[in-house]
Parts: sequence; C-alpha cells; structure tokens
Amino acid sequence: MTTYLIKNGTVVRTDNAAPDEGEATDLLIVDGTIAAIGPDLRSAEAEIVDATGKLVFPGVVDAHQHWGIYNSLDVDTRTESRASAQGGVTTALTYMRTGQYYLNKGGAYADFFPEVLDIASGRSYIDYAFHLAPMSKQHIGEVPDLACEQGVTSFKIFMFYGSHGLHGRSTSQSDFLMIPEDERYDIAHFEFVMRGIQQARERFPEIAPHISLSLHCETAEIMSAYTKIVEEEGALTGLAAYSASRPQHSEGLAVTIASFLADETGLPNINLLHLSSAKALKAAMNMAEAFPHVDFRREVTIGHLLADIDTANGLGAKVNPPIRPREDVEALWDHMLAGNIDWVVSDHACCKDELKFGADRDDVFAAKSGFGGAEYLLPGLITEGRKRGLSLRRIAQLTATNPADRYGLPGKGRIAEGVDADIAIVDPNRTWTVHAADSESTQEYTPFEGFELTAAVTDTFVRGNRVLTDGTVTGAPTGRYLARPY
Repeated sequence: MTTYLIKNGTVVRTDNAAPDEGEATDLLIVDGTIAAIGPDLRSAEAEIVDATGKLVFPGVVDAHQHWGIYNSLDVDTRTESRASAQGGVTTALTYMRTGQYYLNKGGAYADFFPEVLDIASGRSYIDYAFHLAPMSKQHIGEVPDLACEQGVTSFKIFMFYGSHGLHGRSTSQSDFLMIPEDERYDIAHFEFVMRGIQQARERFPEIAPHISLSLHCETAEIMSAYTKIVEEEGALTGLAAYSASRPQHSEGLAVTIASFLADETGLPNINLLHLSSAKALKAAMNMAEAFPHVDFRREVTIGHLLADIDTANGLGAKVNPPIRPREDVEALWDHMLAGNIDWVVSDHACCKDELKFGADRDDVFAAKSGFGGAEYLLPGLITEGRKRGLSLRRIAQLTATNPADRYGLPGKGRIAEGVDADIAIVDPNRTWTVHAADSESTQEYTPFEGFELTAAVTDTFVRGNRVLTDGTVTGAPTGRYLARPY
C-alpha cells in the first residue's frame, strides 16, 4: 500500500482533551493505519499530501444509509459508495430487511444475509456494515447467531409498518412484509424483538455494549388518520401536506411507546432514529429523564437540519419522517447546540427520478419516500454548524466517533495512532453550489439543489486507500464488510 504523509493540515481529534478547533500537525499513514501524528514528520517513502489551509477530519461513519432499496444492491453498492466518498464518508452502515424492496424476498436471515454479503462484495469504495430488521418471529430467534457469527450487532424496528404504507397510503402488510399470515408486525412484535435482543446481550456479555436496537418512531394509526384528513381536505399540497399527514405528535407518541417497552424488557441500548421535530425531541428528552437506566442515543439527519418544507427543492425531498417547517428545524439545532444529539447521518436512499415521482409529478402522495445525501453530510454540517457555533471537534464526534463507538466500530471514527487511516480532508473556505449532476450517485435530483455550501471534501482515505483525490473518485472499490465488533 502507498505510504502517505499529510502535511500542514489542521487535524481534528475527538477525545475530550483535544482542542475544539483542531491543531496544526502532520499525519503519517503506513500499511492502512495511522502510524504517527505530530509536527514536522518525515518519511522518505511517503507520498506527500499538502493539506495547508485544510481540515483533516476522521472519516465519516454514516450510520444510516439504505443501499439497494430502490436500485439493485449490486449497483447501489458501487455508485452510492462513490457518492459517499465525495462527502468524506469512509464507513456506511446500511439498513437491510426482508420483504418488498431490497432483495424482494422473505424467509430466514440465515439464507437472506449471505446473499446480501455476496452481492455487495468487491463493489464498494468504502467500508460497510449492515443493520438488520427482525420482521418475523423466526428472525427474533436468529438474533444470537447474527450477532455472534455474522457480526451484525445492530437491529431495527420500523414502528409504522404494521398498518401504514411505506410511501403514505396503507398497503397489504402481509404482502409487503412477506411474513407468515398468522403473524402481525405490531407493538407486541416490537416487545418480543426487544426481549430477543436483550437475551442475546445476556448470552454474549463480551459484546453486549455494542448490541443495540434502533427505532423509526412514527405511529401508524395517527398517520393513517391524518393522511386521510389531509387528502380529503385538499388545503395543503407538496411537502407541507406530507408533513401534516405524518404529524409531529406521531413521532413523540412512538418515542414514548418505544421507551416504555425498552424499560419493560430491560433493553438498555436504544437508538431513536432521524428525529425530525420539536415534539419528537421533547418526548425523547422526557423519556431519558423518566428512564435514566436506558442508554438512549438520538439521531438526526443532515436533510432535516438543512432543509424545510419551503426551502427544499421540490417533491424530491419526500422522506420518512417528513421534512418539517422551519420551527422544527430550529428546534433540532437548539438540541444540537445543547448537546442532546448523538450523531448526524444522511439517511441516504438513492431513488431515481423514474421511480421517485408518480404519473402526477405534483402529487406528493404518489411519490416514493427517500433520497440520497451522503455527499453533503460533512460539508453541510460544517457549513451550517459553524454558523451556529458548533466546534470542529463536536462535528467530528457527531459524524464519526459517536456512531462508531455505539455500533461496534471502535477502530473507526477517530484520528489516533494505530487505528484505520480513514480520513476526510476538507477545504473550509471553498464556497460551492450543490448540483445533482456533480454527484456520483445515480439519483438525478437532490432536495439541496442550489444550496450554497462553504466547505468541500477534497480527499478521502479508506484504510489508507485514497478513494477521492482533489474531489474526484479514484482507485478501485476496496471497501470491506465489517463484522462487528470491529
């Protein structure tokens, strides 16, 4: 492997003793790991990378992506990992489940997951791992083997799937989820998932700190009722209509239910995903106070931090939970600055134009949910966060160290001697305008079209492999599947 010496940059480290704004120093990469950090480093064998005037961040651990949800997994693994590298992402944790979308198969993960690994192998430009969703009783029984044998230590519940469609209207849940006809994907199932995961933690205490459950917190019954109201009244259109159809209190209620179940089942490691509203965060903070023995982690997306229903570029911004009004965006930032958010993700789910929009391109309820955005994760958070007083160290913790530690990747997400050389070099003084055409993603639009960002990733290294050079994806797809704990 090439030896690199990154010179004259401002290195952003994430331990609590590190300077908030980084420190001017050099960084030596040898055999894929960080070999030395210090001033005036020298190496006769190294290729010099001049980082003068730039920031040297730990590579982003994007803990929430969806490869293969709309495109085939083999295509997404290649193209969306390239787009991720453009945003300084060096590790992606991507959600996967049985049922419609993804591989469009049901059955046991013992059969399903090896196929996932085989399809993805050799195609990614960044390292990757998978979260899996126990959709059926059979899957709950597979949790111990997935954790101990397959390196999957994180699991997910989609709380609204029980009686609400993926894109807004109700659908046939038995067909959509591909679960046995005598089973229900409901609150009781969520409880039993929690019990199964806690049993796995007790069975494998050595990896228990890394075994966690994540929840998409929206309430199906509330959303179904409000979707009907919004469509029948017809007063709202576009993103405002979709937000109203999945109201903020639906999130708060789901957070509360999930938290009570965590307490009831004794499962301490709970991740509340992509919280999008003031009411969701209010519920999350209340539940943390009510159940201090539960280790809640709170996630937000870059989309919900940058865009609102008026500034996002069209219906391409339809996503679950919805893009919200500006007051909710400001509430997220208030919680961010107060230290109540644990990590920021992209929720990258590439959906091509031909699939995204219905026959009536102005009908938000006919559009698919989800969009890409990993390319803008680190630049977007630096751009907006710096305006609001977010330190560089905190940005690195939010995008790298915190998710790496939670999800069993302690060898990732930090700049320290001996760990993987996952690096994102950022020019903090480059102003540029977002255009979907400049992305490596196969998605032809972006909700951030026309947004002006004031930071740009110039170079990305994955285990010492330079996969982005001066803003251009380079090299071969050398990303690896990460069995966890890693």
